[in-house]
Amino acid sequence: MEKVIIIGTGCAGWTAAIYTGRANLSPLVISGAEPGGQLTTTTEVENFPGFPEGIMGPELMMRMQKQAEKFGARVEYAAVTAIEKSADGTFVIKTDSKEYPTESVIIATGARPRHLGLPNEKDLIGHGLTSCATCDGAFYRDVPVAVIGGGDSACEEADFLTRFASKVYLIHRRDELRASKIMADRVFKNDKIQPVWDSGVSAYLTDDQGEMRAVTLKNLKTDDESELEVKCVFVAIGHTPNTQFLDNGIGVDLDDNGYIVKPNASSQTSVPGIFVSGDVTDHVYRQAITAAGSGCAAALDAERYLAERE
Repeated sequence: MEKVIIIGTGCAGWTAAIYTGRANLSPLVISGAEPGGQLTTTTEVENFPGFPEGIMGPELMMRMQKQAEKFGARVEYAAVTAIEKSADGTFVIKTDSKEYPTESVIIATGARPRHLGLPNEKDLIGHGLTSCATCDGAFYRDVPVAVIGGGDSACEEADFLTRFASKVYLIHRRDELRASKIMADRVFKNDKIQPVWDSGVSAYLTDDQGEMRAVTLKNLKTDDESELEVKCVFVAIGHTPNTQFLDNGIGVDLDDNGYIVKPNASSQTSVPGIFVSGDVTDHVYRQAITAAGSGCAAALDAERYLAERE
C-alpha cells in the first residue's frame, strides 16, 4: 500500500513529488501519456525563477525529476485509466497493466491546448506555434504574429502580444468576436491588432529551418485562399483538461469544461484523500510557476491528511 500516488509529471507533479519525498512519504509518480507535460514541447523557458539565462523546457523537467528522485520518489511510466475507492477509504489506481493501492492521491495531469489538427502542427510546437502568449510572446519582438480565436482568451493574448510584435493578426471564423464587450473594445482600439474575419488557417508554411514563416488563410464564405506572413501563431481556442480517467464514477467534481473543482481554498477535491494541482484545476493562469506552487500545496495537504488518518 502506497502512502501517496501522484498522477502526472509536469511542474505540479514533480513539485508534489519533491515535497512528499522530503516528508518521507516515498511517493510513487505515474508519468501519464506525456511524461514531463507541456514544458517538454517548449524550447526556452525564460520566466521560471532561478534561471536568469533561461532554460530549455525538457531540461527543467529532467532537473525536477532528478530532484524528486533524490528525495525518494519512484516513477512508473504508464497512463492511469481509472481511480477506484475501497471500502476502507483508500484508493486503487488502475493502468492498462497494473493496479496500485494507495492511501491518498494527488492529481496533476494538466490540460492540453486545443489545436487545429493540421499536418505539420506537432513539429511546429515551439518553432512558431504555441498556445501561451505570456510564455513565448517576448521571443517575437518586432515581427508579425497571429492569434487564432475570438473569445476573451484570444483577445487577451492579442492585446498582450502588442507589447512585442510589430503587428498582431486576430484570425476568427466569424464576422464578430465572441469575447466580452470590454475585451472586444480593447482589441478594436489597439492599432497594432488587425482582425481577420470569416477566416481559418488551412496550412502552416515553414522556412528552410522548419520555423513558421506564414499561414494559408481560407475565407470561409468565399473559399478564397491567401498567404499571410507571420513568425508565430498563438492558438487560443481553449484547453482540454486531462480528466478522462475520472469518468468511472469516483465522485471527483468537475466543472462544465471538465476541470477539477476544489470546494474550498485547499487542494482537496470533493473526495477526501484525493488532491489536485496544476493546470487540471487552473484555467486562468496556466503557468509553470503557478503549477509548481499548487503542487507544493497539494503535497502539504496530503501530508496533513495522512497524519490525521493515522
